[in-house]
Amino acid sequence: MISQGLDLMLFGMGTVFVFLTLLVAITGAMSSTVSKFATPPVAEPTATPPAATNQAVEPKVIAVIQAAIDQHRGR
Repeated sequence: MISQGLDLMLFGMGTVFVFLTLLVAITGAMSSTVSKFATPPVAEPTATPPAATNQAVEPKVIAVIQAAIDQHRGR
């Protein structure tokens, strides 16, 4: 009886191991296939992004932001 239980346990664990190994292999193959065919071409930046320029923030905007922060913290 114990021998049959051990045989069944090994068969079940082997089946799960084979299934998970196949699952990982197939998922990796699908991932590499999709990444090879579905990658959009990367365009090189030609101009400086607007956020990278050195523009000073107006004092009025700073005051409004500070008032909003103070109001939020006061809740």
